[in-house]
Amino acid sequence: MTKTKVLFVCLGNICRSPMAESMFKKMTSEKGIADYYQINSVATSSEELGNPPHPGAQAEMDQHQLNYNGHYSRPITAADISNADYIITMDESNLADLKQIIPNRDLSKLHLCMDIVPGQKGTSIVDPWYTHRFDKTYQMLNQSLPLWLKKMEKIRKEG
Repeated sequence: MTKTKVLFVCLGNICRSPMAESMFKKMTSEKGIADYYQINSVATSSEELGNPPHPGAQAEMDQHQLNYNGHYSRPITAADISNADYIITMDESNLADLKQIIPNRDLSKLHLCMDIVPGQKGTSIVDPWYTHRFDKTYQMLNQSLPLWLKKMEKIRKEG
C-alpha cells in the first residue's frame, strides 16, 4: 500500500507544524485511515533543533488530547522534499523560504495551509511564538486541516 506523505512546515517546528502534525494524525486515526498516511513536521530553520514543542503549544495540544510525545524540532531535508506528496506551510515566509530550495519538479507539492479554505487564499497562520495565541493557531488549523484531508482522501480513492 502506498501512503500519502504529508509534511507540515513552519519556522521553528515547535508551534504550528507540530500542532498540525498531531491534529492530522488524530483526524486520520479517528476516521480509521491512519494506515494510508505518513505525517510529519519540520522547520525551515535550525534555530530550535532538538527542542520539544513550545510550552504554549503543548498546553493547547493537551487541551485537545493531541499526542506530541517524541516530537523534537528538525529542519527540512532534501529527502523530506523528495519523499513528500504534500508540503503544507503555515505562512508566506515559510512558503518563500521553501521556494528557494525546492527543485522545480517538486513545486506543485508546496501549499499554504489556509489556501484550501474558501475566501482565505494567501492567509498566513501567524506564529504564536510571537503572539502567544496558540488557541488562534488551533482554530485556524481546525478550519483548514479537515479540508486538506477531504481533498487527499478524494485523490487517494480516485487514484
